[in-house]
Amino acid sequence: MSFQVSGLPLAPFAQLFGSSDTELARQDIVRRTADKSPGFPCRVSLMDAVPGETLLLLNFEHLSVASPYRSRHAIYVREYAEEAKVAAGVVPEVLRRRLLSVRAFDSHGMMLDADVADGREVEGVFERMLERKDVEYLHVHNAKPGCFAARVDRYGAR
Repeated sequence: MSFQVSGLPLAPFAQLFGSSDTELARQDIVRRTADKSPGFPCRVSLMDAVPGETLLLLNFEHLSVASPYRSRHAIYVREYAEEAKVAAGVVPEVLRRRLLSVRAFDSHGMMLDADVADGREVEGVFERMLERKDVEYLHVHNAKPGCFAARVDRYGAR
């Protein structure tokens, strides 16, 4: 069985690019400039920003389900990011270099399983969780800062 890692779609963020800091502040969004890499992971491009690059730091509902697990948290989006195009079975470098929390959900948004894995060895966790017939998708979070990083589906299932 193979898996597909995906980032967030660009559409919800594109209209924010180029906005003034004042306009962003009205929406509780902060512009940041990366001062190191890694350290500023973009949830759309699934890439770390390079030093000097600007990002938007905003609150985003990444798990909009009708269950107790409905969730939102702060995420980074690189200004003028392009959507990630990740090949099936590939773990992007932005995930490889981090400690990850992987959470398995069913079709009702209920968590069925969770584990922590080094990003360099996370394929086994993805495969094991997706083998369960009752698992619909996985959410990956950066374990240390704890924020949403990416979604994982069975290849061809989304």
